[in-house]
Amino acid sequence: MKEFIAGKNEAGQRFDKYLKKILPNASTGFIYKMLRKKNFTLNGKKAAGTEILKNQDVIKIFLSDDTFEKFSVDEETLKKNFNFLASLKLNGLKVIYEDEDILAASKPINMLSQKADPDDISANERLLGYLIGIGALTLDEYKNFKPSVCNRLDRNTSGIILMGKSLSGLQKLSEDLRERTIKKYYMAWVCGDVSDEMLIEGYLTKDAAANKVLISDDPISAVSAHIKTEYRPVKKLSDRTLLEVHLITGKSHQIRAHLASIGHPIIGDYKYGDRKINDKYKEQYGIKSQLLHAQRVVFEDGMEIKDEIPDVFKKLM
Repeated sequence: MKEFIAGKNEAGQRFDKYLKKILPNASTGFIYKMLRKKNFTLNGKKAAGTEILKNQDVIKIFLSDDTFEKFSVDEETLKKNFNFLASLKLNGLKVIYEDEDILAASKPINMLSQKADPDDISANERLLGYLIGIGALTLDEYKNFKPSVCNRLDRNTSGIILMGKSLSGLQKLSEDLRERTIKKYYMAWVCGDVSDEMLIEGYLTKDAAANKVLISDDPISAVSAHIKTEYRPVKKLSDRTLLEVHLITGKSHQIRAHLASIGHPIIGDYKYGDRKINDKYKEQYGIKSQLLHAQRVVFEDGMEIKDEIPDVFKKLM
């Protein structure tokens, strides 16, 4: 018999999902069969699997050692992964806010927010290493819950990424981002003179083969998504404008493609911008990537997390 005590990062999840984390190699059918046979109990009682765990709930698993080992996490692999994460440095990431449930960090350019391929080392892995390093994530906790970054920025977009440190924090962040109750604001240097605050709308269609998106006034296919982008000028010069952009609908490449579609591409953006202009700024100011920075987020309760404007932005002031 093995006994587990649900902690704060297990509270709030369904019992069957918790069992699947303990026994990831077991089929769903096996888990429900063991529940019916009372081989898995919750607080000493037979359970259906749909119960929502509470902090300090007692889970008992009545399986032979061989069977448990067959279906459970490979301890050696788990420890190896944990130790690898512990060895990672922030490598340019900067933690700018942290409480018991969430964390906000400033991501530099040329870093993925989350893995695209199994061998990638993204901001997510580096922040897990940070949490291990400060003692906020132990091996036992890592077995059953892995904190995760909830919002994605393009590799060459810098700024705020949000991570759920606890299960409740991860669930709340994910829900708020999905329901758009968290407002996200970006700073962007764009080509041309932008004089007025504006809300622009349209439709975004992905071209997966080209890794680009197309902006149109009307939907061009069943997968075209309605988008909204709001912006206001912060500083104007003769040939460029610094904008604060409110990303209302968060679609892939939305800000970059939407601004380019109205004739104000982001400086340094070679995918949607003007190569000749970008080459000029690269030569004069050393700008090698798009000047788009996720600078602040505002939560529904009014709490604001704000990042500094990067030095490269200040070069164009």
